[in-house]
Amino acid sequence: MHCGKPLEDETKEYCRDCERRKSNYEQGRSLWVHIPPVSNSVYRLKYHNKRYYAEIFGKELADEFEFQIRRWGIQAIIPIPLHRSKMRKRGYNQAELLAKQLSECMGIPMEKDVLYRIKKTRPLKEMNGEQRHRNLKGAFAVSKSWNPRQNILLIDDIYTTGSTIERAAGILKKAGVENVYFLTLSIGQGI
Repeated sequence: MHCGKPLEDETKEYCRDCERRKSNYEQGRSLWVHIPPVSNSVYRLKYHNKRYYAEIFGKELADEFEFQIRRWGIQAIIPIPLHRSKMRKRGYNQAELLAKQLSECMGIPMEKDVLYRIKKTRPLKEMNGEQRHRNLKGAFAVSKSWNPRQNILLIDDIYTTGSTIERAAGILKKAGVENVYFLTLSIGQGI
């Protein structure tokens, strides 16, 4: 009902993560569950310079979620940013590539110079939920010159515990955004 994780127990409305906390975002969805072969493809985009995957995945996001995006009333698409040191090392931000393609497909502006990662964080993939939450504290900032929109859509590649989306949504709401939604390529399995 909230983050979109598929649940083993169909009588539940929320995954364990969503049950435990009040969220900064309204709702989110993902294309696929983060298991092979999906996880392999996402990692190729993220770590192996397969940038052209973003065009394919961005079109898939638009095809699958066009109705949802319109229903949410999205006014701007914002990619989850990389820290500048990671951006220099990788050479691209996979979330930005996805957001750009989705923006082109949907005719909704992508605003990439809104959200900044101001703190260099440790990689999250080996951390549990609480460690991720602490690691991301103070990680994001919003441009002071940005005029907040009412409804924005965050784009990222993977949703695991939701810590990144939560922190980004929280800072955007402090900046004046009313409703934050998200889309990702893949999501962890719910319990």
